[in-house]
Amino acid sequence: MEVMLCRVCGNEIEGIRTFCPHCQVEHPAEPPPWIGPVHRLVNLEKGRPLVRQALARMDMELQIAASQGFKMLTLIHGYGSSGAGGAIKTAVRHQLDFLRHQGRVRDVVFGEDFESRSGRGRQLLRRFPVLMDHRDLNRANPGITLVIL
Repeated sequence: MEVMLCRVCGNEIEGIRTFCPHCQVEHPAEPPPWIGPVHRLVNLEKGRPLVRQALARMDMELQIAASQGFKMLTLIHGYGSSGAGGAIKTAVRHQLDFLRHQGRVRDVVFGEDFESRSGRGRQLLRRFPVLMDHRDLNRANPGITLVIL
């Protein structure tokens, strides 16, 4: 059975499916031109975890992604219901900043900065053209953060 990787979330798509069962994105029938995983989508707010649980999951997902050769992750942490940013979002971004300074992650791009017109967004798209089809490109989504490993 032929296996290819989803261009958006990086998960495997088996057989001749034309959509990813994980992120529901349409894909052409032919496999992508790259070899190996590039991008993976991780939903840290699934199941309404406590902040410490979300941080533990993020740490585990970063380790797994690095060991499997992924180049980047999109972390869905949500924005929070208060209108001022949620506790998970704040903690995730604080932890990622710490990991970046430690050298455990290369870079972090906040969802609100992920646009094709900005300098950081353009640089990211040049480096990872697969992100042109990312569902949050040019949406200024404060509920996500992209992590370059």
